[in-house]
Amino acid sequence: MRRFERYVLAEILPPLVGALAVVIVLLLLALLEGAIAPLLAKGANPLLVARLVALNIPEAVAQALPIALMFAALLGLSRLAADSEIKAALASGVPASRLFRPVLLLAAGVALLSFGLSEGLVTRAKVQAQAVQREIVLDNPRVIGLGARDGQSGGLVLRDALNRAISVGEALPGGELRDLRIVTMQAGLPPREVITARRGRLEPGSNVLELEDGQRVTFQNARPVTVLTFQRGTLPVQDVQASFDGGDASLGPIYLPLPDLIARTNTYRQQNVRAPADFTALHRKFAEPLAALALAFFVVSLAVFAFRSGQNLGLVWALLLSFAYYATWSVFRVMGENGAVPPALAAYAPDLIAVLAGVVLLGWASRR
Repeated sequence: MRRFERYVLAEILPPLVGALAVVIVLLLLALLEGAIAPLLAKGANPLLVARLVALNIPEAVAQALPIALMFAALLGLSRLAADSEIKAALASGVPASRLFRPVLLLAAGVALLSFGLSEGLVTRAKVQAQAVQREIVLDNPRVIGLGARDGQSGGLVLRDALNRAISVGEALPGGELRDLRIVTMQAGLPPREVITARRGRLEPGSNVLELEDGQRVTFQNARPVTVLTFQRGTLPVQDVQASFDGGDASLGPIYLPLPDLIARTNTYRQQNVRAPADFTALHRKFAEPLAALALAFFVVSLAVFAFRSGQNLGLVWALLLSFAYYATWSVFRVMGENGAVPPALAAYAPDLIAVLAGVVLLGWASRR
């Protein structure tokens, strides 16, 4: 690698590390407000909460790498342009392609690192995070108290190894649970069994749910078959998954290992099943790491255009463009998961927009 290319990389790498550090700090601040403080206030084990936070860092790093690269490249190249170092290099005979090559090589490395993190660490970290959530709930059921006493709607939703959905209306001090509803689900069919109970208790460290004053109803073809009332009963809840916000406790398709996701989507294709969230997740597995290359090409094109037009790029431009990419990615992701646009378009549209914008900027720069 020539000296000029090493010099360009030396200008980009420190801001890249700094941008990643900022993203991690912002993640910790967001978790502090949204999860850490409420969990600790309800008596959750601080060590378990700290593990939950740590297990969310790999995903933040994998998603932030492409945006951090764009941010760092904009700052580094704007500094070179502001000090007329790009002008001096071009005037001394260095071709413009030598400006693209180091940034694109770095982007290729970032793309591979992002893909490796997503497949090697993020999936395992999410599975472990679910286990930690389960430990937090079993260690102190009070952390799920989102009922009327807290002035909020919703509650805890659990799902165990037998595919039973367990909803808890309210958790009271001392571990008492109120308004429980346990539904045994069947794939593509109505529920097979519904258990309701006014009160319950999940002892710390136990996998057995104690129920009081309840009713058990079994169904066949959506019609009740047996109705049994009881004063006391116990329900094992092995391998339970917990969701603190009342949503689905299962992992999303984006967190499945790539071979498993490919096998699932192939099955859907064979059965003509429409599953936009799964197909969008499959394309996102590749599109999000490739965003590093697309954004790097856009940034260098923008730097060349700014140099030819005499404009100056800086921190404000870096922040605005980073926000614009994140907003575009978020909108297309939601549209793809809901079937509003084809999954491939939803995943690759932000990358294509960045590449097309770079081509347009190079076209404008060539006329100046």
